[in-house]
Amino acid sequence: MSGNDTGRVERELKGKTLQVYVYLLKKKEPIGVRELQRDLNFSSPSVANYHLEKLTSLNLVSQDEYGRYYLSQKAQISVLESFVNVGGRTIPRMSFFAAFFTTLLAAYVVLNISSPNSINVHALGFAIAGAAAFWFETLRVWRRRVF
Repeated sequence: MSGNDTGRVERELKGKTLQVYVYLLKKKEPIGVRELQRDLNFSSPSVANYHLEKLTSLNLVSQDEYGRYYLSQKAQISVLESFVNVGGRTIPRMSFFAAFFTTLLAAYVVLNISSPNSINVHALGFAIAGAAAFWFETLRVWRRRVF
């Protein structure tokens, strides 16, 4: 996809069209218009068809011989760069760092709980600050998601 096409995709891929795109990204198999309409609670199949045709015009979606739609190309758009798909679920990338710092903090406390005098206040402070900052960022990104 050229730079010009990427800009066009960025502009067009929003709202319900983005919702359909993310659904197809997660589904990973061809889907019919009515199935899409039911799964995303669209008011009618024509609404689902409109968004599928819009994605087709952007060369992101293709149609198989049975009339079902599937994702033919992944788009690199800034809205989705903060997320990663894990086991069919879309989660913020920062959640891995948040979990890492939280695990580090818990391990540090558990390993040093037997002798409270050996706990370094600075190390504890950095671990708490790191975990808090990454959890804050994870929640901020999660609340601002568009899908």
